[in-house]
Amino acid sequence: MMKSTDQNNIEAVTAFIESLSQANLDRTEQFFSGQIEEAFPDRQYAVDEIMAQGEKVVARLVMTATHQGTFAGIAPTGRAVKTTQFREYRVTDGQVAEQFVWFDTGLLMMQLQAK
Repeated sequence: MMKSTDQNNIEAVTAFIESLSQANLDRTEQFFSGQIEEAFPDRQYAVDEIMAQGEKVVARLVMTATHQGTFAGIAPTGRAVKTTQFREYRVTDGQVAEQFVWFDTGLLMMQLQAK
């Protein structure tokens, strides 16, 4: 049975995500992306959900970590955090042609600032 284009694109993106280094998973266009490595040195990423429609594939990753360095002006709290990273891809001929990445900073900041 032949796979659908959506399934092929999901498989291409899954392989792409799995091939990324930790530093590449951290990279976003958001102002704080350079602080992720220092603030959360034990961070781990896991794909929570992935879906496709044609050439567009969206993946929701979960990052779990411990706040061990300054992040967005907040000194280390030692708190365990869990936040979401969204990754949107455009797949052409089985290859990732374009990607956009962003973190749910609102959720992350609430955990760091919790009393």
